[in-house]
Amino acid sequence: MNPANLVEISGLSISFGNNTVIDNISMALMQGEITTLIGPNGAGKTTLVKAVLGLLTPTEGVIQRSATLRIGYMPQKLHIDTTFPLTVERFLKTAAFASTADRHQALQSVRAENLLKQSVHSLSGGEMQRVLLARALLRKPELLVLDEPAQGVDINGQTELYKLIASIRDKYNCAVLMISHDLHLVMAATDQVICLNHHICCSGHPEQVSTDPSYIELFGIPGAEDLALYSHHHNHRHDNHGDILPLPDKQESDHTACGGHH
Repeated sequence: MNPANLVEISGLSISFGNNTVIDNISMALMQGEITTLIGPNGAGKTTLVKAVLGLLTPTEGVIQRSATLRIGYMPQKLHIDTTFPLTVERFLKTAAFASTADRHQALQSVRAENLLKQSVHSLSGGEMQRVLLARALLRKPELLVLDEPAQGVDINGQTELYKLIASIRDKYNCAVLMISHDLHLVMAATDQVICLNHHICCSGHPEQVSTDPSYIELFGIPGAEDLALYSHHHNHRHDNHGDILPLPDKQESDHTACGGHH
């Protein structure tokens, strides 16, 4: 095993009965590197993550982990009974191995120290994701595993969350293994992308993957998801030079545009 790698996977296959979910996958997770798994629903992303966590036994292949590897895990979502009174502080205390100082430091790392006394039931989607991330950090992980960390967070919040994950990688010098559907949002915060559809379709830096024929076949033309038809109202018109002129009789005109802003 390469000393620079925290996890090495060789020829991994996982089957449930006659259904092969993961087929002949080889990859490595390196300290200080963010690896993002992308792929359509049912492609085997969560199965691969469970195998990395040691929750599933491979049908074939080998997973090697460094001997004392500490893993912090953030689930895609967590269902907490709304009738159960629970503050963020009490929720973090369920990680019994952590001290009060550890809990405060973890919340500071995710920029959510102001949430300590709040009820988890009153948190927004983005706030809850930060609290879940803080709990994963309580293990002082060498490998941080994040299953759809931006689930339930709006676009602006997702961008901030991915920046936060990159800063945590820098602070803890840990490896990050992340599942995401949004390559165009995580590109700036990802070192390696693995496009999965039961097998590895393509892998590499985000810019490489986004133009790979296998990626385009699965997800369409790069950037197409950013183009949307919308209607808007103008209270002005343009001359041939693009200068703004008032509409005659103060009428408004409706236009439909594809992508971009006016």
